[in-house]
Amino acid sequence: MATQDTGPKPPRAHTDEGLRTERAKSDQEYAQRQSSIEKGSDAAIDKARGQADEALQAARDTADGRRARNAAPVAQETLTQERATEDAALQGERDTADAELQDEREERMLALAALLHLERAETDLRLSGERAQADEALATRDNFMGMVSHDLRTLLGGIALQAALLKRGSGEDEAGRRATQAADKIQRFTARMNRLIGDLVDVASIEAGHIRVAPALQDATALVKDSVEAFQPLASAQGLTFDVELRGNTLMAKFDHERILQVLANLLSNAIKFTPAGGRILLRVEPVDPDVRFSVADTGPGIPSHQLEVVFNRFWQARSEDRRGLGLGLYISRGIVEAHGGRIWAESGSDQGSTFLFTLPGAPASAT
Repeated sequence: MATQDTGPKPPRAHTDEGLRTERAKSDQEYAQRQSSIEKGSDAAIDKARGQADEALQAARDTADGRRARNAAPVAQETLTQERATEDAALQGERDTADAELQDEREERMLALAALLHLERAETDLRLSGERAQADEALATRDNFMGMVSHDLRTLLGGIALQAALLKRGSGEDEAGRRATQAADKIQRFTARMNRLIGDLVDVASIEAGHIRVAPALQDATALVKDSVEAFQPLASAQGLTFDVELRGNTLMAKFDHERILQVLANLLSNAIKFTPAGGRILLRVEPVDPDVRFSVADTGPGIPSHQLEVVFNRFWQARSEDRRGLGLGLYISRGIVEAHGGRIWAESGSDQGSTFLFTLPGAPASAT
């Protein structure tokens, strides 16, 4: 099975996209503002020229009225030619002034564009340097985390093995029963620590933009069966009803079984954690062309609508006073789902229960 390094865009990709968007918006606003200023300037010039032309024409009309009674035809013709010459000269001066104004505007625009380019180039250079330092720091962190997680898992594996041996060698007397209980606790604690280490490694991979998934075309029914087997006992122990709905004749989708099982585990464990006894949890899977959609609904206290956009952020907690876990499960789930090319979201409201939904690419028509 080929493993692909893929995933949601890393934070810097969103930063770059946001920077490009802001720059384009700034350029557009500047161009609109500049155009408005130039139009206002042109309108003011045109208005002043129009008023000057009206005043000149009025003066000429008055003078013409006085001269018409006394001037000879030849003198009147000469006056008309002189005025035509004056008008042509005036228009020539205005054309020259307009050309000079346009040249000044173009020179100013080129100078401002060059200055803006230099400023942005300097910003990009600083950003590139900062990112190079950040990349080096992230590489160091990832290498360190890889070594530490390996060593810790090795130690945890040894602890779990010793706990299993202790449990196996315990007798049937009271001391043996206490030893067995202690061994069970040790195994549960080591399993939780191992999951925590895995979560931290996954967070680092998501941030770097290369979480590993190995999607393959398979039936989601087996995935649901594994989830039910894992969480039905826990739900029953909490006094909850756990129902499953499989809709459609086929639920073929392309996914990494273990990774999507991890997503369902996060969603179901949250539902069980926050739903009071007597409540209900519903796991539904259905085809929604061209995808397959999963949903986990509960009858818990729900999530305020204004928080639905942030529930998938790192370290988010339903209630600040309730610190069960690190708040990484939903963040990791989003990274895994998006690495498959799917989408995950939440629907809820205060005292309305919560529903978490995600989609996975369905089977092509030729494969069903």
